[in-house]
Amino acid sequence: MCGIVGVIDFSGRPLEPAWVEGMTRSLVHRGPDDEGYYFNGFVALGQRRLAIIDLVTGRQPLSNEDGSVWVTFNGEIYNFQELRVRLTSLGHSFKTQSDTEVIVHGYEAWGFDCVRQFRGMFAFALWDEGNRLLFLARDRVGKKPLYYTLADGRFLAASELQALLQYPGVRREIDATALDDYLTYGYIPAPKTIFRDVYKLPPAHWLALRLLGDGSYRLSVERYWELTYEPKLVLTEEEAIEGLEEVLTEAVRLRMVADVPLGALLSGGVDSSTVVALMARMADRPVQTFSIGFDEQDFSELAYARAVAERYGTDHHEMIVRPDALEVLPKLVRHYGEPYADSSAVPTYYVARMARPFVTVVLNGDGGDECFAGYDRYAGTLIAEQYRQLPGWLQKASRTFARTIPPGLPQGHRLRRIRRFLEAAALPSGLRYVRWVSTLPAERRQEIYTDEFCRELNGYRAETWLLGLWTTFEQAGLHPLDLQLAVDVHSYLPYDLLVKMDIATMANSLEARSPFLDHRVMEFCARLPVHYKMKMPTLRKRVWISKYLLKRMAERLVPAGNLYRRKMGFGVPVGEWLRGPLRSWLQDALLSSRPHIRRYFRPQVLRTLVEEHLDRRQDHTYPLWALLWLEVWHQEVMGGAAE
Repeated sequence: MCGIVGVIDFSGRPLEPAWVEGMTRSLVHRGPDDEGYYFNGFVALGQRRLAIIDLVTGRQPLSNEDGSVWVTFNGEIYNFQELRVRLTSLGHSFKTQSDTEVIVHGYEAWGFDCVRQFRGMFAFALWDEGNRLLFLARDRVGKKPLYYTLADGRFLAASELQALLQYPGVRREIDATALDDYLTYGYIPAPKTIFRDVYKLPPAHWLALRLLGDGSYRLSVERYWELTYEPKLVLTEEEAIEGLEEVLTEAVRLRMVADVPLGALLSGGVDSSTVVALMARMADRPVQTFSIGFDEQDFSELAYARAVAERYGTDHHEMIVRPDALEVLPKLVRHYGEPYADSSAVPTYYVARMARPFVTVVLNGDGGDECFAGYDRYAGTLIAEQYRQLPGWLQKASRTFARTIPPGLPQGHRLRRIRRFLEAAALPSGLRYVRWVSTLPAERRQEIYTDEFCRELNGYRAETWLLGLWTTFEQAGLHPLDLQLAVDVHSYLPYDLLVKMDIATMANSLEARSPFLDHRVMEFCARLPVHYKMKMPTLRKRVWISKYLLKRMAERLVPAGNLYRRKMGFGVPVGEWLRGPLRSWLQDALLSSRPHIRRYFRPQVLRTLVEEHLDRRQDHTYPLWALLWLEVWHQEVMGGAAE
C-alpha cells in the first residue's frame, strides 16, 4: 500500500524536484517504509511505500526491461502470480517478486485493457515514454483513491487531496454544487471534489492523457467494468451456499498473502465475523482481531465480537471510544481533504490505530451489505411498494399517525423508524430512496442557505445525481432490491464507506483488504436471485431476513447469536455526546460570531437546529455533525477562508 504522485508539464518545462518531492512526502503516512522517484524532464512519478509484498526488491517507481514504461502504484494485485506466469509465457522478464511489475508488463501486453486482468484494489499512474502517454486507473469498486487537476499548464495526480494542495498553482476555490452534494449525502461523489477544477477519477475508470506537441494534449476518461445483476443464476439453495463459500473462501485466501503480519477488524456483525471464521480455517496461528465499542450499549457490539474471538481463539484486542476521541478530528479532517460527514470515521480511525502496532494488514467485512441487502432501507423500499397499494384513506390516516410521534426520539427507536418510514413511503421510489439517505433534505437546505449561496447554486439540486442513477437502473428493469443495491454500489459504497476505510487505515500506515469486494464475489452475489439476498415474509413465516444466503452459509461458522439479530451498523453516539460533554463545543463552533461557514447559512436557522437538538425537540445528529465537520474543515484546510 502506498501514496502516489504523477506530474506532467504540457510545454516540456523541466519539473522542479523539490515541489514534486514535497507533494510525495505529504503522503508519508501512506508509505512510511520507502520513498522513490522517476524524473524525466517534464514528467515525474513519486512514491511513498508501505512494504507488503517483496520487501527487498519491490521499490517503486518501477520500469519495464528497457525503461520505456514506468509505474507508481497504490494497492494490491491479488492474482499477480497467475498473471506473472501468463506474461512470462509471452516473453516478458521479471526482475522482482512484486505485484507491481505485472502492471508494467500487463500494460505492454494488453494496453489499456490490462486493468480488466487485474484482480485487486489499485490506483496507479503509468508513463509510456514511447507514446508520450500518462495512463491512470482505479480499481472496479473504488477502494483506492486517485485525484487529479490541471494547473499552470501542468497535470497533477495524487492519492490524496492534501498532496495536490502542496502545489501552489492549485487554487482552493469551493465548488458550490459540491457543497450542496455534501450537505445532501454526507460525501461528494466523483468526479467532483470540494474544489473547482480538482477531480476524483471514478471507480472502474481509466484516464489517458496523451501529449500531442506544442503544449497540446488529449485527455479521455472511460469506464472499463460494470457490475451486472442479470441474467440470474439458476441454483438450488444448497448449490448457492456452496458457490458462495467457494468464491468467498478464495477471496479471503488471496487476501492473506503478505510478507508482513496481518489480522482482521472484527465488529461482531455477520460480515466481519464470517471473514474471521474463514481466516481462522486457513491460518497457521491465532488470528489477531481488533474491535471498537462504546459505553453506550445501544451502539456497542463488543459482546458479539468477543463471541467470535472466543470461538476461534483469536488474539483479541478491544477499545472503548469516548467523547474525548474527537480530539483527533482536526487531524482526520486534513487527511480527508474535503468535507465528509460519516461520524464512524472517528472509531474507524481508532480501531486502525489500535491494530497498527500488531499488524500491517487487516481484513474487514466491507461490502457484505451491498452484496446481500443488509441495510434496513432495502426492506423498507419493498414494504413501501406494498404500502402504496393500500387505499388512499388508509395511507392518509397512517401519515396523520406519524405526525403524532415525537420527532426527538433517539436514533434506533422503533417509533422513530416508523415515523421516518411513513413520512417517505408515499413518495415515488426514487424520491423516497433519496429522502432516506439524505443528511439534509432539499426543503431544509433551502431554509438554511443564505440568499447569496442560493444564487451561487443557480438552481442546482444535488438530488438530481442520485435520482439519475436510480432512473438508469430502473429503466434497465432491475428488481427493486437489485436496483437499490446497484445504486449503492455506485454511490454510498465508493464515496462514503470505502473513503472512510482507506483514509482511516492509511492515516495509520495500515492496509485494509475487503474479501466481499473481490469483483468475482460481487459478480456472483449480484446474479443471485433476490430471494437469496433477502427472505421476504410468507403466510407461514412472517419475518424479513436480510443477507439470507450469507447467514445460511455462516450458520456453520459464526455463533448463532451473531446472525439473526437486528443490524446495528457502526453508529456513533455523537448525538448524545453533543447534548452532554460536547455541548459547549457545538455551541461555540456553530453559534458564536466566529464560525467560518456563516456565509453559507442563516444564523437563526443554525441556532434553531442546535437548540432543537439540545432540548430534544428534534434529533439533528446528522446535519449538526455535517456542519461541525465543515467548520473544522474550513479551519484546517482553508485556513478559515470561505472562498
